[in-house]
Amino acid sequence: MRSTAEEAEENCVIGYIIGEATPSEATFLSIKPPKLGQYVVVEHEEGELLGMVQALISGSVSLSVDVHDPRVVERVRRLGDLRDLYVKGKVRVLGDVETLSMPRSPPQPGAEVRLASRQILTRVFSFEGSGSVRIGTLISHPDVPVYIDVNRMVTRHLAILAMTGAGKSNAVAVITDKVVRLGGTVVIFDMHSEYTRAKLGGLVNRIEATVNPAYMTATELMQLMRIEPHYHVQERLFRRAYREALRRVTAEGGSFVDHMERFLESLEEAEGLSSSDKKAVASLINKIEGFRDRYEGVVDHRADDIVARIRLRAANVVDLGHVDEEAADVIVSHTLRRVLTERKRFILEGRGSLAQPVFMVLEEAHILAPAGRDTLSKYWVSRIAREGRKFGVGLCLVSQRPKALDPDALSQANNMIVLRMVEPTDQRHVQQASEALSDDLLAQLPSLNVGEAVVLGMMVRAPALVKIDLYPYKPAGGDIDVVSEWSKKTASLEELEDLIEKPR
Repeated sequence: MRSTAEEAEENCVIGYIIGEATPSEATFLSIKPPKLGQYVVVEHEEGELLGMVQALISGSVSLSVDVHDPRVVERVRRLGDLRDLYVKGKVRVLGDVETLSMPRSPPQPGAEVRLASRQILTRVFSFEGSGSVRIGTLISHPDVPVYIDVNRMVTRHLAILAMTGAGKSNAVAVITDKVVRLGGTVVIFDMHSEYTRAKLGGLVNRIEATVNPAYMTATELMQLMRIEPHYHVQERLFRRAYREALRRVTAEGGSFVDHMERFLESLEEAEGLSSSDKKAVASLINKIEGFRDRYEGVVDHRADDIVARIRLRAANVVDLGHVDEEAADVIVSHTLRRVLTERKRFILEGRGSLAQPVFMVLEEAHILAPAGRDTLSKYWVSRIAREGRKFGVGLCLVSQRPKALDPDALSQANNMIVLRMVEPTDQRHVQQASEALSDDLLAQLPSLNVGEAVVLGMMVRAPALVKIDLYPYKPAGGDIDVVSEWSKKTASLEELEDLIEKPR
């Protein structure tokens, strides 16, 4: 229970609007300084407005920048005569306290500014319901939980961005856990084997990073076999072998790649083949052998279609920790393509294996969808970003290097959770992708603590500074305690030395 004194303190006047104001921003002179990021209520002719304190400046008339003698400062301090201290603040207007609709006119000079009550903040940020989940609490009001709209998160996509160690994996785990508990289906592309042992919603389905070539497109296989598309003779013969292998697998079963190789070998021995074609066939056979050596643990002709391995109403973790970036790109793009295809089939034809919407989480998104370079995954990320909402396929792009992430892909994420970020280039890249990230909110990013974030977009009613809940079963993405590991090794060496020195 909150005391009457606490409630009265929340509703007391802390300042007044001064100077010029706009419908979206105003300056206030404070009697009792609020904290940065706190929410305030501003008096307005159309009703009360909710705002966020985004800048604070303190000053003193007697100790202005024009003071050049330190003895003056000492004298003022000694006398304790600092009655002319003042605090000015900038408030960003978020909208009417009831509807959050923006006013058509600015607040008037002299308008009262009060701290927002817990009741108002709870109404704005704690919209509990069947389609919402809690992700944390307001930094400025730890007693006010923050909920997000899952429908808008999935259909309008999400980006979780931060520097290394700021809490991205924890945020992913919290959201995944809550979505699965709602009965949702999540697929996490786990680049560092962080989530394979997590208890996400109590239902984790670990998917081996294996693909059956029989379910892959010719383009995907060409990427894995390192066949350059500008080698036109090789590409023509490869596609011919691909079609023949597809026919034989359908008729006889067996290994798709073996069928390709046998077809190429028979082609190599055939009469009437031009010298350029023979050279291309020999090169293709060598590439197939190299492909087998490189991806022995990834390619499995007995593996089911990747979509058939996705369990509905569970957290599906595709473990990519043991494959290189090239193979990860192929596996991720293949999965994205198959999921979108199956969801389209279900929506348009009423058949297919994915009868539920799917939320796809791409860890290390800057590797899979990089800026300035084409990848297979980048194409399908772009497709899903544009089309996914119509077919129930959502994206979550997770990255600690936003400047290396494709700007088009990032701009399609209409929701963002931005944790601590120090690099100015990363900050600018994120701001360019999101109109809701103002300069003042951007300035907060370097000072955020681990687990604190700016949350904005369509999934929340207003931008919020949030302390993300701590996921109880920590993902394996934290730093290794190096000294502790060394100590274990030292202890074992000492035990060994003791055994050696013991008399027989």
